[in-house]
Amino acid sequence: MINALEVVTTVVLGVMVGVEFSVPFFMNPMANSLPGDNTLLARTHGARVGGAVMPFWYITALVLIVVRAAAGWQDEGTGLLVASAALLIVTVLMSVLLLVPINNRVKTWTPENRPADWKQQLGRWDRLHYVRVAVLVASFAALAAAVA
Repeated sequence: MINALEVVTTVVLGVMVGVEFSVPFFMNPMANSLPGDNTLLARTHGARVGGAVMPFWYITALVLIVVRAAAGWQDEGTGLLVASAALLIVTVLMSVLLLVPINNRVKTWTPENRPADWKQQLGRWDRLHYVRVAVLVASFAALAAAVA
């Protein structure tokens, strides 16, 4: 049972980290290279989709890590699971306090109503997201080390 839980937890968090990693290194550079208003349209669509899906994904990953830690509290590696969960909580706090407010603005923009500083706001979101991805990678590394 614990082995199955470890596999599911690793897959859920690992795929989530991969998706979050792909945003600044692949998706946004592609969107930013589109001509005309297509950059804005791609980024606003991404903000809507990510804003709808990611909260559930983050919560699911966190719950799975906590359940795994509780299920094998005496096991070697529990400290790494706690570290993984703590790092994931940091990313949730970063998201709620720093990234979501920007994302909530971005997802409402159209070519007709975008603010004059829209590129600067996207740049701030991108910089904060780089930090979030680094913390997510550390969370995943701690999880992987714990279950290995």
